[in-house]
Amino acid sequence: MGFDRAEVKFLYENQGYVTSIPILSPEQLQQARDAFTELEGKFGEDYTSYSLHNVHMTYSWVMDLVKHPRVLEVITAVLGPDVLLLDSRFICKYPVSKQSKTQGSNEIISHSSEQESESILPYVAWHQDMKYWGLDGGPVVSVWLALDDSQVENGALQVIPGSHCSGLLPHRQAKLSGNMLSVNQEIPEELVEKKKALFCPLLAGQMSIHDGLLVHGSDPNTSGKRRCGFVIRYVPTAAYPVQDPERPRHFHATVVVSGHDKYNHFSSQKPEL
Repeated sequence: MGFDRAEVKFLYENQGYVTSIPILSPEQLQQARDAFTELEGKFGEDYTSYSLHNVHMTYSWVMDLVKHPRVLEVITAVLGPDVLLLDSRFICKYPVSKQSKTQGSNEIISHSSEQESESILPYVAWHQDMKYWGLDGGPVVSVWLALDDSQVENGALQVIPGSHCSGLLPHRQAKLSGNMLSVNQEIPEELVEKKKALFCPLLAGQMSIHDGLLVHGSDPNTSGKRRCGFVIRYVPTAAYPVQDPERPRHFHATVVVSGHDKYNHFSSQKPEL
């Protein structure tokens, strides 16, 4: 398992994403999958589809993933030596036979009518991560670390290469029900160059990374296979939160994962212990 740091940085800066990066050994992957299965048993799949947010603060095995040496080797190649973990979340699209359960999660799915709800499958609308983060002073790198194979049929990530160079695009309320984004927004269809869209399939244990301004989304899982991944957001320590009245944000789970934080821009965001 290997990758070239210079190539990763070049691809990231020019196309806005890098995919199929090998990270977890077979043993590490099995350990992570087994641990996630325990959480499914404890909380139920309605919850684990989207609500395992910042649990790196609770479970040591999750913290091990966000600090995995191979993950950080890639991230520091892009962001430099001083890196802050901003946020993390597990996202699972369960098989078609289980979608009726997933649709019951009040945080994820919005229904426009009872008639529509029978055919709704969860998807992720075209969007840019930076719309949601309220940050400045540096890029946000988003990681998808695959616990399951992520293929076209089970709703793999799709990206618009180079779209990170277009700046922040307007977002609106999504027109179709089933959008997994918690604020239910999307980039208007006329602003998305769908003809340029590419899939980013991953094998379990691999990861992709993308820039916070890259336009991306994913289709519903229409297969009989689960698609589970761990999303991690990293920023350089020079980044800082900004006020966004449309979406107030608090960053209570930041962790220095590489180098040193001489800025402490997020220290006031953490609750006193």
